[in-house]
Amino acid sequence: MKNIAILGSTGSIGTQTLEVISENKNKFKIDLLSANRNYKLLIEQAIKYKPETIIFGDINYKRDLEKGLKNEKINIYYGEKALNNFTEFCNPSLVLTALVGKSGLIPTINAIKNNIDIALANKETLVVAGEIIMNLCEKHNVNIYPVDSEHSAIYQCLVGEKHETIEKIILTASGGPFRNKKLNDLKKITKEEALNHPNWSMGDKITIDSSTLMNKGLEVIEAKFLFNVTIDRIDVVIHPQSIIHSMVEFNDGSIKAQLGEPDMKLPIQYALGFSERIKNNYKRFNFSRNNRLTFEEPCIKTFKNLHLAFEAGKQGGNMPCILNASNEIAVDAFLKEKIAYLDMTKIIEESLNKISYIASPNLDQLIETDLKTRKYSKDKIKNI
Repeated sequence: MKNIAILGSTGSIGTQTLEVISENKNKFKIDLLSANRNYKLLIEQAIKYKPETIIFGDINYKRDLEKGLKNEKINIYYGEKALNNFTEFCNPSLVLTALVGKSGLIPTINAIKNNIDIALANKETLVVAGEIIMNLCEKHNVNIYPVDSEHSAIYQCLVGEKHETIEKIILTASGGPFRNKKLNDLKKITKEEALNHPNWSMGDKITIDSSTLMNKGLEVIEAKFLFNVTIDRIDVVIHPQSIIHSMVEFNDGSIKAQLGEPDMKLPIQYALGFSERIKNNYKRFNFSRNNRLTFEEPCIKTFKNLHLAFEAGKQGGNMPCILNASNEIAVDAFLKEKIAYLDMTKIIEESLNKISYIASPNLDQLIETDLKTRKYSKDKIKNI
């Protein structure tokens, strides 16, 4: 029986993780759930799954939350400090981090320092501080099991393989809702259009990132650290059907791919259950009914965010941190309809050019970089 803590239980990944756990009650038990604002869903989850502890972000809903849980014996903590230090309240065997953006960084670091394995759905953690995170994992003998479908696919392809035989990692991308559009077509894209992903059901932030291909750019940087390869050994290919989730090419020319229906519960289940493959009744891919798998090269002139991510990953240092922070601010502004779709790329590119480069930043310098970048990006948004 694995004891699981879910950080971000009310989001898309969190709710699907709870579905997986519901289907495998003999294998998993919930120790802790956390959420930021959705107290109504957190109440439902807490009553159903009976965690020992919950952490809630927004203190303004304290009365509502405690009223809804008055008949439950659950320890309740509030705020960012409690989230960052959740290991003071529980000691799970695995923590699934499904938080949005940089908010997952400090809780993940503290979990690693407490020798807790990570099921990682928060790619920004490695984007911001990949070198620090991976060094800590080695020091504390902690495993990271990727939850992103692409990184889970690569992880599965590498089981039993030697690292030195990797020639290339190939990340697949659906291409998002604007795959066939040109740059000019993107000038008047609305929030509603950008949130209409053709294959996946995800949260708003990651859906916008998918539409700009920034999500794939962040995955490139994450893959660099997860699999200890240089950026020039990572490729991105557009695969609109989202059946091949990613591939690894080896030094003999062989390519291994992981395939399956586009269902996030598959990589979630694999991460929770590793090293066991757990039987399920999810939809199976039928080759006779799906006889067309296609591949295209991404257009970085149209989707410049992908190019910016590759460049930030190559430069390293605090550049991925700048990329991530500016992107978070720009996406939030677009979702609030303060800026146009293409303004997101302009803000990110200017931030990368203006914020000072640090070749080997420590954690404090990364936090300072993040704050400076967010301020710079917000100031740019005010002037648009």
